[in-house]
Amino acid sequence: MTIELASAGDTEDPAAAGDRPSALDLLTQQVRDLVDAVVLTGVPQDELVEITAELAALTDRLRALRRTSRHPLAFDPEGVPRHAGNAVTGSANPYALPLVSRVTSDGTIRAELSFRQIHEGPPTSVHGGVSAMVLDQVLGQAVAVAGGAGMTGTLTLRYVRRVPYGEPLVATAEYLRTEGRKSWAEGRIALPDGTPLVEATGLFITPRLWTEGTAGSQ
Repeated sequence: MTIELASAGDTEDPAAAGDRPSALDLLTQQVRDLVDAVVLTGVPQDELVEITAELAALTDRLRALRRTSRHPLAFDPEGVPRHAGNAVTGSANPYALPLVSRVTSDGTIRAELSFRQIHEGPPTSVHGGVSAMVLDQVLGQAVAVAGGAGMTGTLTLRYVRRVPYGEPLVATAEYLRTEGRKSWAEGRIALPDGTPLVEATGLFITPRLWTEGTAGSQ
């Protein structure tokens, strides 16, 4: 296994590091692989006991020094927010897919994704709450890119068809409009051919503190 790391001074700016992952990013991906392996493992009980002991020792090593601050929030050149600790997109969060999205020429947020078996709800299908989490993320990104970043006020979903895991899917979202501190967006998770699986609309509200901070800096 060859590991190519970003230098310590580049870890806060992936672009400056040529998109090379940090040691924490690589560790996080290894933990994702570990979780996938746990879900499907069929090794004997005695080996499970040994592995558990090894993992406990590694966990103690990681707990030896803990962060006192959160991962920083940043925005890429397209205006999409990036947060390494985010539960959907975070490169340093083992729970995250991680979802990688981009802004198309017409302002649409688009992300190609594939759920894993750990996201299962009904047999062979993705849990509805996981689908909702992904749509909440891309709708919020669409609003942020349009200049109306805010917190989720309401999220309305329509589950059209079952969402499979282990298959290529596409999540998209479009900004609709803004009225005062309120912004709306709509989106969907679909098959690559455009067949919708889950559709969503969301209302996002910009906190007064954010608008007051912007006004005060002008």
